[in-house]
Amino acid sequence: MVAPGASASRYRDALGVPEFRALFAAYALSLTGSVVSAVALMVLVFERTGSPLLASLTFALGFLPYLVSGALLSAVVDRMPLRRLLVGCDLVCAGLVGVMAAPGVPVPLLLVLLLAVGTVSSLSGGGRSAALPQIVSEAAYIPARSLFRIAGQSAQIVGNAAGGALLVVLPPRGAILIDAGSFLVSAALMRAGVRQRERMLDPSGGPTLLRDSLRGVRAVLGSEPLRRLLLLGWLVPTFAVAPEALAAPYVAGIGGRAALVGWWLVALPVGVVVGDLVGIWALSATVQRRLVVPLAAATFVPLLAFATHPGFLLACGLLVVSGLAASYSLGLDALLREAAPPSIFGRALAINTAGLISLQGLGFAAAGALGELVPPHVAIAIAALAGLAVVALLRPRSGQAAETGREAGR
Repeated sequence: MVAPGASASRYRDALGVPEFRALFAAYALSLTGSVVSAVALMVLVFERTGSPLLASLTFALGFLPYLVSGALLSAVVDRMPLRRLLVGCDLVCAGLVGVMAAPGVPVPLLLVLLLAVGTVSSLSGGGRSAALPQIVSEAAYIPARSLFRIAGQSAQIVGNAAGGALLVVLPPRGAILIDAGSFLVSAALMRAGVRQRERMLDPSGGPTLLRDSLRGVRAVLGSEPLRRLLLLGWLVPTFAVAPEALAAPYVAGIGGRAALVGWWLVALPVGVVVGDLVGIWALSATVQRRLVVPLAAATFVPLLAFATHPGFLLACGLLVVSGLAASYSLGLDALLREAAPPSIFGRALAINTAGLISLQGLGFAAAGALGELVPPHVAIAIAALAGLAVVALLRPRSGQAAETGREAGR
């Protein structure tokens, strides 16, 4: 493990590994394609039904499978060779998305296919997280996780813009087909660039997949230090997404044009990307760990200012500052790695991915519901207060994560 006094890690530690470059490129490509497809699918469903509710479901349904698969299918990451799992998931997703792009597919079937894509993608996400410690060194692990976060935020910026631009020249089905192609290229990149490794467990014996997955969930959540870290990593984003969930009504409420919503949605990801870059370049591993709680709390401090109902430019500035503080994830990733015993580390990463994504979906829904009861700026401030309370309640206890890691190594 990284020594307590270790210097700042470098992105080149991760990018210098050919296998990681293939894994990273495949992830960035397929994720950008999925964002493009989400824009197109929302438009397609709205064109067919005229229903804002069904159109919004195309977004919400992308989150739901992560919660189910994290609990019921997390053992897959230990039972299948990781390259086979990742390539297979991409090929299945390509096929499902290709069916979605077929002419005349009924809307109910589109939504079922979307659920299926989300389920398979959640398995791929868990496998990708589990593959990282096998591909990169200890020193490269945190930069590698940071690069995945940066890719995720950048995909939102590029994918949403590209999706809107493509719909000017292509019908929605054409943009969805591009997503299918991105999965195929992603599968090819991983097939060529990621080395095959043996599975961690023999699936021919022992408990069934479902029982094994549930046992893994109990083991992961049964560790009090690990559970606190996971909950902190899940609930901070759950409350921090309120400004994004309420972007359209907030902009409308201050008399802004609908086009400004896109700029609003760019502000937070820009802050997250810059925060991660600065955190990796400027902070040692020790400082990253020490700043987890202060930075997690600082995520919400700018959002408290929404109680004053700021104008568009000031609001976007506040969102950028909030995003900068999301670099708390650097130290949190390190603490999670220390707290998870090696025997369940892959499961812990799969469950962490599932919880993170599914609870953000819940956060979107909760913020929207709150926005029905109070003005958007008030709802954002309330979410910020709730987020600060979560940080206060779940802050890691001093030395607890490291102690768990030492016990796991005995």
